[in-house]
Amino acid sequence: MTLPDLTTYDAVLFDLDGVLTPTAEVHMHAWRTMFEQLFAAWDVTPAYTDTDYFEYLDGKKRYDGVASLLRSRDIEVPWGEPSDTPDRDTVCGIGNRKNEVFAAILRSEGIEPYPGSVALLDLLQDQGVPVAVVSSSKNADEVLRAAGLRDRFEVVVDGVLAENENLASKPAPDVFAAGARLLGVDPATSAAVEDALSGVRSAVAAGYGLVVGVDRGVGEGSLAEAGASVVVPDLGVFVPDTSAS
Repeated sequence: MTLPDLTTYDAVLFDLDGVLTPTAEVHMHAWRTMFEQLFAAWDVTPAYTDTDYFEYLDGKKRYDGVASLLRSRDIEVPWGEPSDTPDRDTVCGIGNRKNEVFAAILRSEGIEPYPGSVALLDLLQDQGVPVAVVSSSKNADEVLRAAGLRDRFEVVVDGVLAENENLASKPAPDVFAAGARLLGVDPATSAAVEDALSGVRSAVAAGYGLVVGVDRGVGEGSLAEAGASVVVPDLGVFVPDTSAS
């Protein structure tokens, strides 16, 4: 397979969790911990599994993910307010409960970016290709700083901005459309990089000329079926090997 040259695109917009940093694993851990405790306390069946993460949570804004997963168990609770404390049994309270677990893990363990992703960012920077982050997470700024990547991105579309501007969650096109708008580029001549099915669908719906799927466990076939133009195991494959020169 001949890989596209990402330096020929007007811009490259990256999802964060699972694309630039392995925070998807931290998110999975935090969601699993929180929902296992919640479902045990509420005597909910079937029990929470990692399949629930990929189906209902991955790539979505936190509160939308909570509502989606609870709905899969025929559970309806009040939406509440973003200011709800983590002990409240509302969608927002439950989402904030998960965020406490996530923040505790991030503080205790830290985060290192994927080396291949950093190599690609270096290449794009050297070639003057604009880059941005398009993440559903409200923790994007904190994660980027923890990974030492924050100063590489002038444009970061995250869960905070999405909430403030009433942008719909992935798989709706809103956040990827906003990223292109803030960078001042046309999605049709830009590339998007995603590891989540909802994110791939979002970038496709926003009209990106190239959608790269990074397979961190979702599956090559599933990413391609969602609309990924090309699927790779790591972003380092886009960086030429100059060791022999």
